[in-house]
Amino acid sequence: MVEGFTPRLVGFLCNWCTYAAADLAGTAKLEIPWSLSVIRVMCSGRVDPVLAATALLRGADGVLVAGCHPGDCHYREGNYYARRRFALLEKTLETLGLESERLMLAWISATEGQRFADVTNGFANKIKQMGPSPIKKKVAL
Repeated sequence: MVEGFTPRLVGFLCNWCTYAAADLAGTAKLEIPWSLSVIRVMCSGRVDPVLAATALLRGADGVLVAGCHPGDCHYREGNYYARRRFALLEKTLETLGLESERLMLAWISATEGQRFADVTNGFANKIKQMGPSPIKKKVAL
């Protein structure tokens, strides 16, 4: 763990569930990482793996993709697509010798504000223990 290190996190949040849970966490004044940059997407299934990889290449220490629970997607199968794309991105990062643990996929319903806070804080703590992204040293921003 690096003293004084605050991880830069990017979160791609589903409009219908996880973004609403983030809003609920905020209105309930739950503590969430202040360094989390939220990107609202209509569905977690619309998050192209290139977007997540680009976030890592541009200096993010961790990337969270979060959406509706499987079977509850407003677009019927979007979260199943997200799960498949996420698995492929993890394997791609491992093949390139990068830390796939810097990616996280989570299912968070609109009523789960506390779960949103728990997931984001847990992810931030995990990334904090891992330290800054090694990609930052290899790529000029």
